[in-house]
Amino acid sequence: MKLSDFDFDLPETLIATRPARPRSSARLLVAEGGGITDAIVRDLGDYLRPGDRLVLNDTKVIPARLTGTRWRDSAQGRVSAKVEATLLEPRADGSWAALLKPLRKVGIGEEIVFSDQLSARVVTKGDGQAELAFNLTGEDFDTALAEAGAMPLPPYIAAKRPADAQDRTDYQTVWAARSGAVAAPTASLHFDDALLDRLKGMGVAFTHVTLHVGAGTFLPVKVEDVATHKMHAEWGEVSEAAAAEIAATKAAGGRVIPVGTTALRLIETAARDTGAIRAWTGDTDIFIYPGFQFRVTDALMTNFHLPKSTLLMLVSALMGLDRMRGIYDHAIGEGYRFFSYGDASLLVPDKTKPATG
Repeated sequence: MKLSDFDFDLPETLIATRPARPRSSARLLVAEGGGITDAIVRDLGDYLRPGDRLVLNDTKVIPARLTGTRWRDSAQGRVSAKVEATLLEPRADGSWAALLKPLRKVGIGEEIVFSDQLSARVVTKGDGQAELAFNLTGEDFDTALAEAGAMPLPPYIAAKRPADAQDRTDYQTVWAARSGAVAAPTASLHFDDALLDRLKGMGVAFTHVTLHVGAGTFLPVKVEDVATHKMHAEWGEVSEAAAAEIAATKAAGGRVIPVGTTALRLIETAARDTGAIRAWTGDTDIFIYPGFQFRVTDALMTNFHLPKSTLLMLVSALMGLDRMRGIYDHAIGEGYRFFSYGDASLLVPDKTKPATG
C-alpha cells in the first residue's frame, strides 16, 4: 500500500484554528451501514445504544512551549539570544527531551532562562533534539511551567496564530487528569458536562485510560511503502479496572467505542498479545494501517485527519480505504472543519464486510 493512496486535496479554508463553542455544537458526520448522516455532536446519543461504552483518554496537556533567553560572554560583553523550546517527554532522571530553536546555536552546558523561577541547562544534543535539566522538580516545576509555558498547538494551527490564554481551556478535555501530553486527544475536546450527563442518563458507560500524546503524532510519513514506516512511541496505561469494564461490555454484547485514535491505539495495544483486553502499561508504537485486525474496537469517534498521515491510515484500516475516501469527499463537499479544532465523525464499520480498499 502506497503513501499516495492516502493523499487528498483539502482547501485551506477548512483547517480550523478555533474550536466550536459550545464544545458539543461542533458538527458530527456519522458513517454507518454504508450511509452518511450529517449531525451535531450534542446529538451523539441518537447514534449510541444503552450498554455502549465510550473509552476516554484522561491525559492532560502540559503548557510545553517555552520561550527563553540564553546569555553568552563575547568581546562586546554579555550578549543574549532568544531560544524557543518545546518539551517532548520526561526522562527517568527528571530531565526532559525537547526541541530547541535554534538548536545548532545552543551549546551543551549553557543555561536557558525561561522566567524568574524557571531555567534549564542543556545536557546533551543529538538527533534534532536536546536534553534539558531544569532547576526545579515536582510540584515546583509544574507551577513554574504553568506560569511560563504556552499550550503546544499543532504545527498547522501554530503557523497561523500563536497560542493564547483561551487555548489553555480549549486545548484540554473536561476530564483531563494525568499530566504528560504535549498534544491533546482532540476528538475528546467536543465533550462538555451536559453531553456527558445526557449519555450517562441513557445508559452509555465510560472508561478512562491514559495515553500521553507526544509531538510525534504530527510527524509526517516519509516512506512510500507505508508498511515500512516506524511509529513513534508513547506511554500509556490501561488499568485492571478499565480492562475489566471493557471486557464486561464485550461479554454483554455492548459496543466498545474509543473516543479518539489515541484511546483506540492504546486498547488495541493492550489486546495485541492475547486477542482480549487486559491491563497494560508501557510504551506503545503500534502502527495501525489497512489489514490490521481489530480486537476490541467496535466503532470510533474521531476528527478529520491530515492527508498522508498515520491517523488517516488508522481510520482506513477500520472502515476501508474506499469508504474513507467517500467519507472525506462528503466532509469536504459539506464544509466540515478539519484537524485538531475541527469537527468530528462517528465511524461504525460494517463487520459483515472486510475493511479492504
